[in-house]
Amino acid sequence: MEKYRLNLTAEERNGLLKLIKSGKGSANVHTHARILLAVDENVFNDDELSKQLHVSQKTIQRVRTIAVLEGLEVALNRKKYTSTKRVGKLTGEVEAHLITLCCSTPPTGRSRWTLKLLADKLVELEIIDEVSSTTIQRTLKKTNLSLG
Repeated sequence: MEKYRLNLTAEERNGLLKLIKSGKGSANVHTHARILLAVDENVFNDDELSKQLHVSQKTIQRVRTIAVLEGLEVALNRKKYTSTKRVGKLTGEVEAHLITLCCSTPPTGRSRWTLKLLADKLVELEIIDEVSSTTIQRTLKKTNLSLG
């Protein structure tokens, strides 16, 4: 496995020391700063360093690699979580068809609509390509409609 070599400038080293001494920031930021300082000094191997700082060797390797490839700031701070909002399959128009279908008479031989029947009928009418009965159930619950 290739090891990345970290060479901190005097300014970067002083910044990390100042960060640790200030007491500001999260415990992870302080731990990552200690890792970066120790890796730069190259005094300990990863096994000794992991025991001394109570972190895994994988953490040390990851912090070192990120520092070399992406910079100190990225190595110190956690990656920001970006959520991607899921877009629902059922648009307002499809919901309107679903509600209309629920209020209509059920198919022959049935006393009422089931979630599966509703889903199949929406696909059969080519209102939507595919839909699960769970999606139908959630939509009906959201609109306070009951099949029974």
